[in-house]
Amino acid sequence: MMSTHITNVWNDLSTSPLTGLAITLLAYVAGLWIFEKSGRRAILNPVLTAMLLLVGVLKISNISYADYFSGAQLIHFLLGPATVALAVPLYNQLGRVRRSLRALVVAIGTGSVCTAGSAIALAWAAGVSPVSLASIAPKSVTSPIAMGIAEQIGGLPSLAAVVVILTGILGAVVGPGILRLTGVRDRRACGVAMGTVCHGVGTARALQHSEVSGAFSSLSMGLNGLATAIILPILWVLFTG
Repeated sequence: MMSTHITNVWNDLSTSPLTGLAITLLAYVAGLWIFEKSGRRAILNPVLTAMLLLVGVLKISNISYADYFSGAQLIHFLLGPATVALAVPLYNQLGRVRRSLRALVVAIGTGSVCTAGSAIALAWAAGVSPVSLASIAPKSVTSPIAMGIAEQIGGLPSLAAVVVILTGILGAVVGPGILRLTGVRDRRACGVAMGTVCHGVGTARALQHSEVSGAFSSLSMGLNGLATAIILPILWVLFTG
């Protein structure tokens, strides 16, 4: 009788919209705690840890993605305001941005060409299908833009979204280390690199480093999305036409 009651309660909880919201918040809090306790080790990025925890919980509990997202969609909605809030550090660093405007244009333009071009070239050399190639190409821009670009050039928006998320997480984990190894110390340059290559997740990592890096990263993320939407279809025609 008791086991039946527990099962019924669990079934009710697993389909409740609040469950998805609660486990998402708890997973991120746990990931952030682990990140801080580890001395902010890049490999223990809270987004990566939270994602792995969520996958494990959903797998073990047999909660469907549809049931989970019915609650987690509130956090999904808040991504919009959170992105707009990136304008605050950008406004605070507006003077530095103006002084670096020429270098910013060159760096972001070059970065857009290199990220899109390298993705196409490497995937093509690996012999992936044209549909997968088109889905991988916009990997370094934020998901909504990447999905639109992928659909435009013949890719799968859903696959593009997955590749974008993995790119952002990987960039946030290894990006700071690569910048240190290559001798890049300027906070503005670090921010531009993180925002151009690994979009929102990289920008969050840059903000953890400093407000200057976060401001330049958020600007680079937006401008790279715009530049990629223009440049990538042209590169696609050059590589595949």
